[in-house]
Amino acid sequence: MVVTAIIPARFASTRFPGKPLADLMGKPMIQWVYERTMQAEVVDKVIVATDDHSIYDAVQAFGGVAAMTCGDHPTGTDRLAEVAATLKSDLIVNVQGDEPLIDPAMIEAAVRPLLHDPSIPMGTLKTPIRDAREFLSPHVVKVVTDHNDFALYFSRSPIPYPRDFYAEIDANPTKVGAFKHVGLYVYRRDFLISYPHLPATHLERTENLEQLRALEHGYRIKVVSTDLISHGVDTPEDLDRVRGLLTTS
Repeated sequence: MVVTAIIPARFASTRFPGKPLADLMGKPMIQWVYERTMQAEVVDKVIVATDDHSIYDAVQAFGGVAAMTCGDHPTGTDRLAEVAATLKSDLIVNVQGDEPLIDPAMIEAAVRPLLHDPSIPMGTLKTPIRDAREFLSPHVVKVVTDHNDFALYFSRSPIPYPRDFYAEIDANPTKVGAFKHVGLYVYRRDFLISYPHLPATHLERTENLEQLRALEHGYRIKVVSTDLISHGVDTPEDLDRVRGLLTTS
């Protein structure tokens, strides 16, 4: 199978405009994401999908591959689908452009189930929640799965809800057995191309979580558990934190 990783990258950002080009130890952040993604053994090719010429030029400058896309895509998945339609790949990996420390092993873990089981249309990752603030935060997306690690539901609310020992969460949040969703996705190419044409759904709009569209339309999502940690960059302060991690590593 041919596996292509696509990194959607927009210049516009409410909290951090131009962050794909933000300097990180002498390189634009998008280059860190690109190079780490290239290290994943299962990935054959990496493409940055962008609607911004400055990002396109920056990727070309460091020797990467970039593709210009339409500027009016409502989601990153639509941007991915536009590029995927031009490829002959079997699997498409969506790696977020604000993950400069993405561990290649996370990509490999998410891809493997789809390499071995052709019936799985989509996959992603989860990691245990050990912090009560994360469990309670609406900014942290939680996921619950069945015994075969297929997603039952994603939510911004605390799930599973610990009815009988809610007061104990602050003392021991691991008792809940909750998992945080890690926003890295793997799609079968044909499924990804059709995905933007699926009608938006009630739960998707209510939670503002696009992956719920797949579940509401009856598609299964494989969710692989990982103990690896990602360090997303949403603000300039997040970028400073990543600089600190690189300096001390």
